[in-house]
Amino acid sequence: MIRLCLSLGSRLTHRMSENIKRSSRFTVAVALLAFAAALLAVPASAQVITIDSRTGRVSDGKPAAATVDRRYQQITPTQVLLTKSELDAKTRIELIRLLQSEQGFAMRPFPRGHKGLTLVANGKLEPAGEPYLEMVTSQGMSAKPGDRIVLTDVKIEHAKIIFDINGGPDPRHRFLRHVQIGAGPEMNPVVQQGNDQDPTGARLSLAFESHIPELTGADVKNLLAPLISFDVKTPIQAYTDTLPAKLKEAILTHHVLVGMSTDMLLFAKGAPDNKSREMEGQMPFEEWIYGRPPREVDFVRVNGNRVIRVEVAKVGEKPIIFTKDEVEGLMRTDGTPLEASVPNTRTIKLGDVERDPNTQAPAAPPSIRKPGDAIPDISTGEMKPVQFPKQSPDDQPVAHAPAPTNTAPAPPAAVQAPPGDASQPGPPAPQSPPSAAPQSNFAKAT
Repeated sequence: MIRLCLSLGSRLTHRMSENIKRSSRFTVAVALLAFAAALLAVPASAQVITIDSRTGRVSDGKPAAATVDRRYQQITPTQVLLTKSELDAKTRIELIRLLQSEQGFAMRPFPRGHKGLTLVANGKLEPAGEPYLEMVTSQGMSAKPGDRIVLTDVKIEHAKIIFDINGGPDPRHRFLRHVQIGAGPEMNPVVQQGNDQDPTGARLSLAFESHIPELTGADVKNLLAPLISFDVKTPIQAYTDTLPAKLKEAILTHHVLVGMSTDMLLFAKGAPDNKSREMEGQMPFEEWIYGRPPREVDFVRVNGNRVIRVEVAKVGEKPIIFTKDEVEGLMRTDGTPLEASVPNTRTIKLGDVERDPNTQAPAAPPSIRKPGDAIPDISTGEMKPVQFPKQSPDDQPVAHAPAPTNTAPAPPAAVQAPPGDASQPGPPAPQSPPSAAPQSNFAKAT
């Protein structure tokens, strides 16, 4: 009896497990079909819209584009003397040992991506100009100007030295991720995926014409000087070396200019003593406050990533307010504003256009006169007769005889009484106008 119960229990358990497996397989299949149907139902152009509740900015779910100043789109070529002899094996090993894990400071933004930047020895940067700014904006920024970077890997090829910066742009074990080892239906991946983070490094290639000449470590560092500085510096020195001289002096003297970025503001004044978020109309901004009375207090207004207003308040004196952008023209190597380098652009003002009466002429009044029409001379003050255009014979109206207006009307005809009783009155006789005497005599005779 016990054996029978055990056998029945084992059979029931086996059937239940089989049913659970079948139901789980069916559930997984249904879930996969529902997921595929959902993918097919979603249009290709659908995207996720994200609204930041703090700043009110609207994004499409992608990482925010980095802001890159246009002064970084060109470099000044170096003048390093290169030998004609080719790099030998011993010097190759010495260069790798010297440059591996070397630290420096970024002199301009480094973009992410497998391709990276290519610097020609004593030449130009590829890509440069607008393609360089587009690469940094689309791929993302790996290092900002003034950030400390590390050369994590150095590879020497036939005519090129490749540097991986901050871990490089490629994920670890990117080829082994696709390899699995196992026997039968169970396969185990060689590299466990899930704990690895996305790479945030960059890549830089130092290219030569036909071959790599005999170089020292100092020569390589001098060739990389437009992009990486290997001098011993403080973070503020490394950052200000990437800026123009006037802006560098303002930051080192702790002076705030309208148009500075938040990084410049932090290097110039440090963290604020107090900070508040406010609204001016539809524009959100942050007020960074430096200092406390009775000392000088600076109220720095920040919108997005730029300083838009600086107010300096001293005890017993009237506050001084600065609103003019002083950094925009400094962020280019030639000193011209940013808008001058962008073709086919113009500034549009919303609402009523304000005119300066001292420098701008008033707007012309509205007129129905066509372009090119002469303006009549009314300085004499004489009234000239109006001249109508001459009409053609076909346009002349047909002449008709005018109807008489002052002639007397014709006498009315005699009205005959209807047949019947003579006692019934007939219709009244028409009366003639009293002014015509012959007509009245004729009426009496009748």
